[in-house]
Amino acid sequence: MQHPFPDSLQDFTLTSGARGRFCSLPALEQAGIARVSRLPVSIRIVLESVLRHCDDDKITASHVRELANWQPRAPRNAEIPFVVARILLQDFTGVPLLVDLAAMRSAVQRHGADPKIVEPRVPVDLVVDHSVQVDHYNSADALDLNMKLEFRRNAERYRFIKWGMQAFRRFRAVPPGIGIVHQVNLESLARGVWQEDGIYYPDTLVGTDSHTTMINGLGVVGWGVGGIEAEAGMLGQPLYFLTPDVVGVQLDGRLAEGVTATDLVLAVTERLRRADVVGKFVEFHGAGAASLTVPDRATLANMAPEYGATMGFFPPDEATAAYLAATGRSAAEVDAFRSYWQAQQMFGTPAAGAIDYSEVIAFDLGQVRPSVAGPKRPQDRIDLGAMKQGFAAAYGLARTGGEIDHGSVLIAAITSCTNTSNPSVMLAAGLLAQKAVARGLAVKPQVKTSLAPGSRVVTAYLQKAGLLPYLEQLGFGVVAYGCTTCIGNAGPLAPEIEAAIAARKLVCAAVLSGNRNFEARIHPSLKANYLMSPPLVVAFAIAGRVDIDLDREPLGNGKDGEPVYLRDIWPKSDEIAAAMRHAIAPQAYADLYRDAARGHPLWNDIAAPGGATYAWEASTYIAEPPFFAAFALTPAARGDVRNARALAVFGDSVTTDHISPAGSIAPTAPAGIYLQQHGVVPADFNSYGARRGHHEVMMRGTFANVRIANLLLPPCADGTRIEGGYALLQPEGETLPLYDAAMRYLARGTPTVIFAGTEYGTGSSRDWAAKGTRLLGVKAVVARSFERIHRSNLVCMGVLPLQFHAGDGVAALDLRGDEEFDILGLDAGIRPQQEVRLVVRRANGRRQELGVLLRIDTPIEADYYRHDGILPYVLRELLASDAAPGSGSAEGPSRREFKASR
Repeated sequence: MQHPFPDSLQDFTLTSGARGRFCSLPALEQAGIARVSRLPVSIRIVLESVLRHCDDDKITASHVRELANWQPRAPRNAEIPFVVARILLQDFTGVPLLVDLAAMRSAVQRHGADPKIVEPRVPVDLVVDHSVQVDHYNSADALDLNMKLEFRRNAERYRFIKWGMQAFRRFRAVPPGIGIVHQVNLESLARGVWQEDGIYYPDTLVGTDSHTTMINGLGVVGWGVGGIEAEAGMLGQPLYFLTPDVVGVQLDGRLAEGVTATDLVLAVTERLRRADVVGKFVEFHGAGAASLTVPDRATLANMAPEYGATMGFFPPDEATAAYLAATGRSAAEVDAFRSYWQAQQMFGTPAAGAIDYSEVIAFDLGQVRPSVAGPKRPQDRIDLGAMKQGFAAAYGLARTGGEIDHGSVLIAAITSCTNTSNPSVMLAAGLLAQKAVARGLAVKPQVKTSLAPGSRVVTAYLQKAGLLPYLEQLGFGVVAYGCTTCIGNAGPLAPEIEAAIAARKLVCAAVLSGNRNFEARIHPSLKANYLMSPPLVVAFAIAGRVDIDLDREPLGNGKDGEPVYLRDIWPKSDEIAAAMRHAIAPQAYADLYRDAARGHPLWNDIAAPGGATYAWEASTYIAEPPFFAAFALTPAARGDVRNARALAVFGDSVTTDHISPAGSIAPTAPAGIYLQQHGVVPADFNSYGARRGHHEVMMRGTFANVRIANLLLPPCADGTRIEGGYALLQPEGETLPLYDAAMRYLARGTPTVIFAGTEYGTGSSRDWAAKGTRLLGVKAVVARSFERIHRSNLVCMGVLPLQFHAGDGVAALDLRGDEEFDILGLDAGIRPQQEVRLVVRRANGRRQELGVLLRIDTPIEADYYRHDGILPYVLRELLASDAAPGSGSAEGPSRREFKASR
């Protein structure tokens, strides 16, 4: 079949003199198809993929023309199919994805077809970074001890990953102890431009982690999706999305002395949350954007989920090429990168006014001030000098006296790729530590300190700069190369500290250089959690409390008895610049990433099972999920939901951490009880995140966050709400763990519904927030608004996302818990964004009806829902492709029959 735009395939010459071919976007403008040069760069990169793949049966010339003629302010109803170059996974989301692929192979085998038809069509990288926990700290052997514990706890999971490495040709894994997925991607995996069969094309990806956007700082288009959607992309499905608005953020000026990239990203997050960029592309441009280093850009891009955007994109420029060279990419790769983008006329940061954006937001870098964010949300920025009154305003508590009190810092963690990927703030932390030690300052003994860099390169340059010993003297020795505290793997506090918090109902704090601080995420006993730069983490660890004004109050007294203020030890920009030369070491990057498994006995000693299909063994870590247990070649009809009960009613900003926690499992929780019934003692529970390969554990962990409150339950005598995942079983009116109530409803054949406020599903991309919801029997979630990834995940699992219209909401329904619900208007078929009727039938006989919006946004999503989810859809298509054309054989329906079933 001839390509619909044959003139778009053109030659270009690299600086080396070599020649290559590429799908030229300027050729579309020369042919009069569209004025491509005014399009946002991020849109042009997606357009290149659509153009390159438009001879596929799913991508047509009309898709190219639609996107090429993108208008800044136009209705967003066109569905764009996007084929990415690769897919990125971390182990908490990657292991359940691998479990699903193994289950699909088992299902294919049961249907008499070749299980190897389930095979990734694009390269897939899994980086194991989410499993390590901070059990040991402030000791020379903490890193070794934590690694050994990690492997003992997760050996079953790692064996399963190794099975996947031999079973799937395009699947590879980076072992534990190498780094955090997004920093490994930035420093090693990403290439900027790829070449296959002489055709050069941009590096693009999706990842099963919301902070995949960090790679946008390198000029790479990519964002986070749920594992379910990533599986479909892996197996040959384009990723579909509506043409987005693109918000241009025009950065002007320069950061002031003493202001860090962390301060900048917290200010941008605050500003863009107010601007409501949810579901939009954000593209940084202007002279200020050009002045930022790639690590600074990566910090800004990393927190795109926190400001709500699909991406926080920086176009490729000379700084990008220089970073690739500085981090060990070959001269040929850097040449290809620069030459390709120059040929596409997309090399360089666009100046103000050069691009047509849906909206432009001007942001002056010079106005950014030293900041923290908290105590519960990343967008709640606080000027450093206002920290004391900020804590008081949040909790209204006065110190009662004692070593541990309200506002005491109990966890101080230099953690997360958000900041440890940035040498400027890591060196600043080392310099501050050096000065603090010289002045005789020390960290309070009750503070659990940790340094968990996103790669081994960080340790190398801190050692080379002579700064690591000072961090170690303050307790910030390396404990792991992984996410640790940022994702809730902070490890236990001392029992006596836990007891003091509980007995005195203390509001104590964690300070961390991470990207999220939702309730109960960092540690279930710490209510106040603040995000900040690495040097500020060290400073607050020394101060020992967050109810302090560091502009006016000293960190402590030095060895001379005199007060030492933060300004006395804060590093100057020229000091950081002088130390920065140690971070520019291309050979160190190349050497440390060359062979991740070399010299890694813990990983190499794990035996890998063989075979194309997985032999499902008895395990509390890995189990065949039920998603294909009743799989049929033709999907069953789906329609109205009748006689449903409300399983829970929640307020605003329910996060995926609330829905599916990643942290510790309580012995008394349904998941803890299940594990004990299967011979697992509490000391070996590990975490919910590590157990995501086992649906029985994860179902019981859904809505089990210790801070989640079901508003259907009556308040306690003191006016507080019961927290921890409970439901009111109807018609009995019995309070039960939410899992137990859901199982009772399922046994009766009673469908259930969840109600919520705004920003439902904010936070991580975790697919188990949708999978668990589905397995509990929930048919619909009705909310005032949804976050992008979770809404998509619900659809992909066959759960209806329904959105209240403006002025409506759960509060107006005044639900008591004894109502029954009908969701009507679906029997005639599913259409994107159709009006659906929600009927509320009360126990007193009163009936209420209101319209809600079906947030199935695109035609392909409607197809997924009709097939009871994306995984059955993909499996039916794979079986159809494997069958003889038009035969409808025993192996599955033909492609024609499959399309008819849509």
